[in-house]
Amino acid sequence: MKYTALGRTGLKVSRLCLGTMNFGVDTDEKEAFKIMDAALDAGINFFDTANIYGWGKNAGTTESIIGRWFAQGGSRRERVVLATKVHEDICDPNDGPNSAAGLSAYKIKRHLEGSLKRLQTDYVELYYMHHIDRNVTWDELWQAFEVLVEQGRICYVGSSNFAGWDIAVAQAEAKARHFMGLVCEQHKYNLNCRLPELEVLPSAKAHGIGIIPWSPLDSGLLGSNALNASGKRSRQHQDRIEQQRKQLEEYSALCRELGEREDNVALAWLMANPAVTGPVTGPRTLEQFEQSLRSVDIVLDETVLKRLDEIFPGPGGVTPTAYAW
Repeated sequence: MKYTALGRTGLKVSRLCLGTMNFGVDTDEKEAFKIMDAALDAGINFFDTANIYGWGKNAGTTESIIGRWFAQGGSRRERVVLATKVHEDICDPNDGPNSAAGLSAYKIKRHLEGSLKRLQTDYVELYYMHHIDRNVTWDELWQAFEVLVEQGRICYVGSSNFAGWDIAVAQAEAKARHFMGLVCEQHKYNLNCRLPELEVLPSAKAHGIGIIPWSPLDSGLLGSNALNASGKRSRQHQDRIEQQRKQLEEYSALCRELGEREDNVALAWLMANPAVTGPVTGPRTLEQFEQSLRSVDIVLDETVLKRLDEIFPGPGGVTPTAYAW
């Protein structure tokens, strides 16, 4: 496994981040345990989850599975850089009107307590704001996170699904408080979704914030079985495949030339970007996880990168030069 710094911190994390959103949904606990054990064996130390995973009335299920895995011992917890998230409504009736999605200091405190209990740990290395909440001031937010850092319950703060200007404002407010602020931004970014190159990636890079791409395979559209007619797919997903069939066929042909799986090339393309810390994978099975490990060793030369740009054109640069002189 290869490692890099998490943003501008001194913390070293694996280039692949193990995403756990399928645990307890499409992946049962036994298989989830196998995947997490295999991740440690492969050198992956960066695990990602969220209090909402499990979804709806089952929100928190994924964190609970990870907690029971930690409880087995074997230095599992000590070997993991653990990230979870706060913002969504996780259906706690005790919260009343404060159960709604958001980021009040009240909610951050209560939901972290719930996450730590489910995860069977005293702290998390990284605590994400799952979405921006523009109804809460940065004074309230940063004070809440400062307290958690001082208490040793979190080490770092991250953002997810923030706009480029949200990142800039957040860091300006943190600097005014002499607080480190954000260290990473988890964002939807892949070959088929390159809009973040306009503002989010440049803003994050300028502020020393690592990009953690989620949906690196664009919900399977960039996977090895995208053009395979078998299997269950939603009508929307099938329509997307048909709309982009020519692109996907060109992409598959290029991957065959390289002798690599489509999903691994998509992951390698992300890791080739210096703004990217590492993509979040979302394996449903141990086999899928094991296949993804190859991506870390794939090196895409300039010729291949140019061909990928031709197949999946980006926005043309950063704002505003992408659309102005």
